[in-house]
Amino acid sequence: MSYWVLIASYLIGSIPFSFLVARVWKGVDIRKCGSGNVGMTNVWRNAGPAAGLLALAGDLGKGILVVLLARHYGPPLLVAGSSIAALAGHSWPVFLGFKGGKLVATGVGLITAISPPVGVLTMIIWLVATGLTRYVSVGSITAVVSIPFLMLFYRLEWPYLALGVIYAVFTVYKHIPNLKRLIGKTEPKIGKKIL
Repeated sequence: MSYWVLIASYLIGSIPFSFLVARVWKGVDIRKCGSGNVGMTNVWRNAGPAAGLLALAGDLGKGILVVLLARHYGPPLLVAGSSIAALAGHSWPVFLGFKGGKLVATGVGLITAISPPVGVLTMIIWLVATGLTRYVSVGSITAVVSIPFLMLFYRLEWPYLALGVIYAVFTVYKHIPNLKRLIGKTEPKIGKKIL
């Protein structure tokens, strides 16, 4: 296995687009704003929709880049391993003291590059669940948990299915604070800025 590809994938995943966009766009440290999460939703709420979309594009893009890189150098097992490395980089980035985002956008970029139908359906599920509930966290969890089932439906190879399961489990884990706020009815809906 090309171990350097795994290292490169981790470093690509570690690029903190949300942090960089908020810093350049608004001059703020997104880690000290709103929820403190280094992710698109927090950037959107505290630096505006344009900044949020730019952060989203960066996170999706690095996921796609990792898959393209790994596919060039190896089989599905390398692609899946590199994808996990990128997710680890996004969640525990070396450039931000190992405190990063919640995996959703980068993971969807990875999954879309691996299987466009699964990626597109995941995004549709996110849009529907978020639109119906007005909670980004509910949309994110619902969409990501659906990925292993969509992969089974499309009969993706086992390394990708393993990736889907790992991605879903860790995304839910990263959203435990959101789940607690949902239970306590303190989770902010779309359009509400966290103070």
